[in-house]
Amino acid sequence: MTAAARVLELLVERGETLAVAESLTGGLVAAELTSVPGASNSFRGSVTAYATPLKRDLLGVDGALLAEHGAVDPEVARQMAAGVRRVLGADWGMATTGVAGPEPQDGKPVGTVYVAVAGPDGAEKVTALRLNGGRADIRRESVRSLLALLSVELGKNASAQDTEQNGGN
Repeated sequence: MTAAARVLELLVERGETLAVAESLTGGLVAAELTSVPGASNSFRGSVTAYATPLKRDLLGVDGALLAEHGAVDPEVARQMAAGVRRVLGADWGMATTGVAGPEPQDGKPVGTVYVAVAGPDGAEKVTALRLNGGRADIRRESVRSLLALLSVELGKNASAQDTEQNGGN
């Protein structure tokens, strides 16, 4: 089973939905998710906010943060995930932002990537990645890392729900 299929299966089991905000991956996360039959049961949609102003205008990322730190920043990733969750009305939001190359961006070297998830009850997690390889390698590994991060977060959340449902034991 692919990582995308596993994430979608977990979401269906939980009756929850997912939305994606992408920058450097340019739609690859959404493509990976929608390649799974039945994805529409939990995947609401995506926003490819490649241009920095779209991160602010569509996803609600703080303009002062973008002006001071640029788009390649862990807090930007967190706000993108929370923003797409809100804008698309999903239980979970996830986001990618970073530098796939070939040139550095916002003073950050090629391979600097941040992936983030935001979920119910304030669940938020951002992971910083330092990836090697060419542009395609960095984008592909960003997708893989993001799906792995969401899978872990869904697993943690499921364990907490299971404990609560079983009387805290």
